[in-house]
Formats: sequence, structure tokens, C-alpha cells
Amino acid sequence: MGRDGGARRRGRPDGRGRRRRHLVRAARALPGARRGRSLSALDGLAEALAARAGARPGRLVVMLAGPPGAGKSTVVEGLQQELRGRGLSTQILPMDGFHYDNAILEARGVRARKGAPETFDVTSLALILAALALPGAPDLAVPIFDRAADLSRGSARIIPAATRVLLVEGNYLLLNHAPWSDLRDLADVTVMLDCPLEVLEARLMRRWLDLGLPEAEARAKVAGNDLPNARLVLSDSVAPDLRIATG
Repeated sequence: MGRDGGARRRGRPDGRGRRRRHLVRAARALPGARRGRSLSALDGLAEALAARAGARPGRLVVMLAGPPGAGKSTVVEGLQQELRGRGLSTQILPMDGFHYDNAILEARGVRARKGAPETFDVTSLALILAALALPGAPDLAVPIFDRAADLSRGSARIIPAATRVLLVEGNYLLLNHAPWSDLRDLADVTVMLDCPLEVLEARLMRRWLDLGLPEAEARAKVAGNDLPNARLVLSDSVAPDLRIATG
């Protein structure tokens, strides 16, 4: 699903393709930033994004994907701060806000797999992204996931019309499986966060323990759901424009 109402990557308008290539070339020109290599610091990516956003009208849409535990929230929050420091209104749209409600997951028999690709409302995510990418998009409300309550809260965050850079973050944004594979056509630049599995496992254990789960239950969740999802992201995502090492 493209910004022009459904055009796939091969049908991207020439002007948008040129803008994307210009941005990616600018980012790769920074020290250590090449396809398949890692950016050494967030300020390098922020510098490239800010330069491009400042040289064009409209909104820049950046997708940051990575396995669970890779530090996506930390990275996008840091990137938001860097971009705002450069005078750019920047907002974050987390994929996690599009979790199906637990009642739907239970009815479909996938509650234990919550966080896997099939437990997200990808259609609504695509529709909201397409609306946010339109020129002159008004203020739009988006859902946010409440981790403590284990549910999504609808219309919990406003993406103002004045937003210049939209940072979209989530595990499966670059997954090469339908319907996820349509999402990347809505991005001007894509970024993958790289992190070793052993680091992911330790972080995910700490996340569940911090939420109050007993160690045995936390270990079962990590082994039975989180790590399989992480392996899927690492093995079945398309090549990003840029990579950032987070572990």
C-alpha cells in the first residue's frame, strides 16, 4: 500500500524515489554508515534526517524496525530528542498500539502468542500510516499500548499537523511477509536495529521481571514467544536502508 493509494515499491513516483535515494546517500556518507554496516551514533542519523527534512516540504516518514528487546523505544526517543534539538517537530508512532485486544486474541486462540505478527491489526496500522503520510494531513489521533495494563488505548496520542518527522517503530515493519511487506512503501527511509540474541534474551528477561512476573514464567515467555519472534525479525526482514547496532 503506497502513499498514492496502493502503488507498490516498483510504482513509487519518480520524485519520491529521488528524495529517498538522496536521503540514504546523505546518511551513508557519514562515518561508518554504509548498507550492511552500523551507524555509530544517533546524532549521525539525526543529522542526515534533519538535512533532508529541512530541504523539502511535507513530512518525512522514518521506519525503525528490530527484534523485541533491541531498544527501539530508547533509540526513537533519543532520535526524537536529537531532531527536536535541530528545530524539527518530531513525533513517534509505535506499532505496539495496534495490538489486538486480548478478547480478540482469546477468541482466535492466539493469546499466548501475543506480540507475534498475527496478533497485530496491520490493516489499521497501514490505513493510519497512509493518512499520516498525506500532504496536509490534519491532527490525527493514534493508539498507544499500555504495557502495565496489557492493552491498547485508542486515540491516546495526537500526531499534530505540524509534525515534520514521523518516527514509526516496531518489530515487524520490515517483515517480508504479507500484509507487513506493504508497509515499507509508506516510508521515506528504513532503519534496522541489530542486536545479538544473547543480549536480547537478557533484556527480555529483565523486562518481564520488572513487570512482576516470577522468574519461571518470565523464562517461559522469553523462550516460547519473545525469542521466536526475534529470530523471525532477524531472518525474514528485508534489507533496510541503514542499520544501527544496539547491543
